[in-house]
Amino acid sequence: MTKTPATGIHHRESARAADGSVSAARTGVRTFEGRNASGATVAVGPLGTPGHFSPGELLKLALAACSGMSADAVISRRLGDDVAFTVWAHGGSDPDNRYDRIDEELLIPLAELDDAERAKLAKLIDASIARSCTVARSVEQDIEIVKEIVDVGE
Repeated sequence: MTKTPATGIHHRESARAADGSVSAARTGVRTFEGRNASGATVAVGPLGTPGHFSPGELLKLALAACSGMSADAVISRRLGDDVAFTVWAHGGSDPDNRYDRIDEELLIPLAELDDAERAKLAKLIDASIARSCTVARSVEQDIEIVKEIVDVGE
């Protein structure tokens, strides 16, 4: 068992732990601390718990971050290495307690591009995410993922 230094929370070690493994150690009633091998932590609890992500929010965050990471090269190649863009993931679970649709929104400054260049970039973004986003590729058979690219006008 090891403690997360900043919190003192005990994470029991697993003999199966490998690159990419994560742990969730109980911190209280329905609350946990998630930790990865590099020592990064995240507070996890029911939706609305102050200072915590819900598991559903983490799913959407994983999807948004994975899509952003997958599209980063094609976006920065066209808009510059210092381009700032944000990926949102919206949606709630249905009455059966599952997500059937998540809307992704990529907020990108497209002012430098004409309509044809924007259309080409959108296709390249879709192709990059379809090819490289492990999270989207893992859930897209069960969850409809709808992408929208929004020009933030910068």
